[in-house]
Amino acid sequence: MPTAARYELLVGLHVSDNEIYASYRTAMTPLLESAGGSFRYDFMIEKTLKGVTDPAINRLFVISFPTKETSDTFFDEPAYAAVKSKFFESSVDLVKIIAAYEHSED
Repeated sequence: MPTAARYELLVGLHVSDNEIYASYRTAMTPLLESAGGSFRYDFMIEKTLKGVTDPAINRLFVISFPTKETSDTFFDEPAYAAVKSKFFESSVDLVKIIAAYEHSED
């Protein structure tokens, strides 16, 4: 029996401060999980062979939500905005949404 489709974002970042970014992830993960979201994949990129961003992406992840609406609501929540303001904005120089799609694992 196939599982329900989930809305996912493939996101590339250039993280300029790994310590502060780790604090961001620690603070936002409980909020993400309470919204039914999760990280399916998470990579630290050592070298970019081809890219269209400057600075180069050094972090790549897939973030998954039950629906697009859940994703939109999560990123608009005041609690998330406070965490983003406190940690994310000072630790990330670039955000690139590479893809957004529905995914089901069969």
